[in-house]
Amino acid sequence: MFFHYHPYEPFLFKEATKLIVGTLPPPRFTSRELKEEDVDFCYGSKNGQLWPILDHIFDLKLRYENTKAAADQRKDFLLKHKIGVCDIVASAERAKIDASDLGMQNVKLRNLIGYLQQYPKVDTLLFMGGNSKNGPEYFFRKHLKEYDLSYKVISDVVPRIHEVELPNTSPIRKIKTVSLTAPSGAANRAIGSLQAYKEMKDRNPNFTTFDFRVLQYKEHFL
Repeated sequence: MFFHYHPYEPFLFKEATKLIVGTLPPPRFTSRELKEEDVDFCYGSKNGQLWPILDHIFDLKLRYENTKAAADQRKDFLLKHKIGVCDIVASAERAKIDASDLGMQNVKLRNLIGYLQQYPKVDTLLFMGGNSKNGPEYFFRKHLKEYDLSYKVISDVVPRIHEVELPNTSPIRKIKTVSLTAPSGAANRAIGSLQAYKEMKDRNPNFTTFDFRVLQYKEHFL
């Protein structure tokens, strides 16, 4: 059994207003067997699409290499735009060593509500995936039950939006959550089944799943 723990501490700072929330990076980030085009930072996998999407939206001219300069580019962007990163999974076990969320067993969660209480300017959580089993929204729902907190639906159209009220805050502090389509190749099939994507594809045959994510992420990252 492979012990898959998160190799990065949450990237949090007092000015942050939004948090990117996912699960775990690929196991090679835990075993420190990074590839040349991996970046040694959150969402740094060469196969991941989060940074290419943000690069496209913000014209960041990012480096895609295993260097300190590449990691610093990403940190500088997050600081400038007041975006933190706090993945919800602290560790899990795997019978098969791969990056599948479904393969995670004996999952231990981070105390995301506790972090929200420590960083009072955060008002939005950007989930890198939805409520499918072992996705970030799925785990957040389980986490809320530990605090006996309700989860209010604001919009049930992809990307789904919810709201949670934090306890013991005055005035009452409301946190919005947005369940973005996961920035992974595994989510491409789900995108292909969406009516909104089919309509865009019909209008423009060159329209891709990457383009679909760019439109979706732009609305909530800007």
